[in-house]
Order: sequence, then structure tokens, then C-alpha cells
Amino acid sequence: MARATGEADIETRRKRLLYRSIYRGNKENDILLGQFARAHIASFDSTELDQYERLLDSGDNDIFDWVSGKADIPATSDTSVLRRLLAFRVTFQ
Repeated sequence: MARATGEADIETRRKRLLYRSIYRGNKENDILLGQFARAHIASFDSTELDQYERLLDSGDNDIFDWVSGKADIPATSDTSVLRRLLAFRVTFQ
């Protein structure tokens, strides 16, 4: 029974992160992060969900600058999920 609750919690978390991805307030990030989340969030494990949540806690301008190459990615933000986003951005354009 506890396992089902854990799976439900992860699914709820995924839905919440998807919503946060789509409604950022910055149209470019809404589109990019929304499409990225739709494509990948269902396959994220709990560690990747943690990384993605930390990414979404970053400011819109920071995310946009990292993805567009206008700013270097700080070591603390350089995660496998952000690298997947960068690869996705290339295919998304």
C-alpha cells in the first residue's frame, strides 16, 4: 500500500512541475520548459525531479540566458536534467 502512495505522490509532483513549466510568466520559457516537461517529465525519477524542481526555482532570466548561451551555467545548476534541456533546445528550435 505504501508503494502506491509513493507512486501517487510522484505523479502529483510531476503534474505540479508540469504546471510550473507551462506557466512561468516568460513566454519563451513557458514554451520551452512546457514542451520539455511534456516530453520528459514522465520518465524522471525522484532524483531528476529534484534537479528539475531546483531548475524551476531559478529565475526566468537565468534559465533563458543558460539555454541561449548568453551566460555560463553555474556549477550548482549544471545537472543532468539541465543538460537534457540544452539538448532538447537544439532539437526544439
